[in-house]
Formats: sequence, structure tokens, C-alpha cells
Amino acid sequence: MVNELGWLYLGGMTVLFFFWAYGIVSFALDLKNTIVPKTKQYIRGRRRLKEEKEREEEREEREKQLY
Repeated sequence: MVNELGWLYLGGMTVLFFFWAYGIVSFALDLKNTIVPKTKQYIRGRRRLKEEKEREEEREEREKQLY
């Protein structure tokens, strides 16, 4: 039979497990809702800047060939 100290230990571990699980779920949701979209946006921006730079270089090259 479990004594009072055992019940207190089990109750404490249950509370700690709840906060541990809550932290993992919260971290996963932060990743899904904040970090992943911002990372995708950053990558799209870098790609767009690279494409604009390449278009500008091609345009300058064509202008030089015309003159």
C-alpha cells in the first residue's frame, strides 16, 4: 500500500509530466505557426532577390552588346 509520501510523489510527477508535455506541444506549435512560415518567407525573398539580380545583369549585358 502506498503511504502519503508516495501519493505526494506520484502527484508531483503527474504535475511535472503535464508541464513537460505542454512544453513539447507548445514548442511544436511555435515551429509550425511561426518559425516554419518565416523560414519559407526568407527563402522566397532570397530567391526573388537572386532572380532580380540575374535579370538586371542580363539586361545590362544586352545594353552593352547594343552599344
